[in-house]
Amino acid sequence: MSNSLQSAATLAPAIELRNVSRIFANAGGMFAQSSTLRAVDGVSLCVNFGDVLGIVGESGCGKSTLARMILGLLPVSSGDILINGQSLARMDRKARARLIQPVFQDPFSSLNPTRRIADIVGLPLAAQGDLDRTERTKRVMEMLERVGLPGDMAQRYPSQLSGGQRQRVAIARALVLRPRIVICDEPTSALDVSVQAQILNLLSALRRDLGLTLVFISHNLAVVEHIASEVAVMYLGRVVERAPCEALFGAPAHPYTRALLQSVLTPEPGKGIPNVGLGDMHADPSNVPPGCRFHPRCPMAVEQCSTVVPAEQTLNNRYIECLRAGEAQPSGDHAPVVATNLTAHVQDRPCSFSSIP
Repeated sequence: MSNSLQSAATLAPAIELRNVSRIFANAGGMFAQSSTLRAVDGVSLCVNFGDVLGIVGESGCGKSTLARMILGLLPVSSGDILINGQSLARMDRKARARLIQPVFQDPFSSLNPTRRIADIVGLPLAAQGDLDRTERTKRVMEMLERVGLPGDMAQRYPSQLSGGQRQRVAIARALVLRPRIVICDEPTSALDVSVQAQILNLLSALRRDLGLTLVFISHNLAVVEHIASEVAVMYLGRVVERAPCEALFGAPAHPYTRALLQSVLTPEPGKGIPNVGLGDMHADPSNVPPGCRFHPRCPMAVEQCSTVVPAEQTLNNRYIECLRAGEAQPSGDHAPVVATNLTAHVQDRPCSFSSIP
């Protein structure tokens, strides 16, 4: 590769989404008309190498659909996805697998129960066909050690491992090809809080040591606050706010972001369930309202919000889609704080593998 090409590759973002949409067709039934569902609707994002992008939002907002498109598991309906400056649609499958890998949500269903751990972790290497059996075995054992699993686990089956150990196996499988980008779709949601903390510490250590770029999808805002360098908030297929992690959690600008942060349950029993002022409605991706799609639930909505689609604008080092963006931003003194017992576990438990749940 020439110096100019090397320079261009270095400057290219790890991931670039250009106005990406994904539409699903609903065939309906005998008495129902066919319809379409825009799971992701015109999303544009950039993730630089070495960064961690956290994606948050309610169920049905399009987070996992977006992740599957970035992985190439779902084709885009429109727009383009660039990985290291190359269009994902035109990339060779093996080249794509060497560059980007997933860690899925459920370690109980993402591992083949009939295969031994060594075979599961080594399968990507076998599919690439670049190494002989001896070299593959060596690479697998090195990766198991790196994620904190002793060598004797290589001959076990997934049913013989705990949930945390299975997720370590899934991480080892994702990293055995030495990719530069890892997409983590709710990787800690099926685990106990103390085990979540250990997996987070592991991912943080691996990102630092291997120079990984992470896209981290989670419902758990405390997890995202701990690991992400930038956060994108999705609502009904759109990114409604995107900002550096500290700025977003310290002073959220979009009313939906504020509601998300205020809805976090605290460990203080006397506080009860928070009332964030969104009423009884819920987000329905099959029935997206006109105008601002959040306006039916927004406590700050005005008549204009029901007819005018807000354009993306820059406000105080963030991108936001809101007609009242300047009014929506609270002062830092009144910004909601994510309070959870996960933070204590993460801070108090270093990435030690002497005890592996």
